[in-house]
Amino acid sequence: MNIVAEISMYPLTSDYIPPIDHFLEQLNAEPSVEVKTNRMSTQLFGDHDTVMDLLKRTTRDSRERLGGVAFVCKLLPGAERTINGYE
Repeated sequence: MNIVAEISMYPLTSDYIPPIDHFLEQLNAEPSVEVKTNRMSTQLFGDHDTVMDLLKRTTRDSRERLGGVAFVCKLLPGAERTINGYE
């Protein structure tokens, strides 16, 4: 089963760009997950277990490295790649 996940990361530090860049590098390192980033969030598309494992690893790593970080995530399990013509 596939899933679409949308995640936004908010490092609780004034120097927030490097942690976000590191997080995005980790997400993009998973070849079996499609990653699309825009100014507000990042969308992940792929196998449910693979996407959830990736989120688990990367959010844990960010929390351990930064201490203070907030994530906002939306999940659409069972989603097709396009919904009503929208990607």
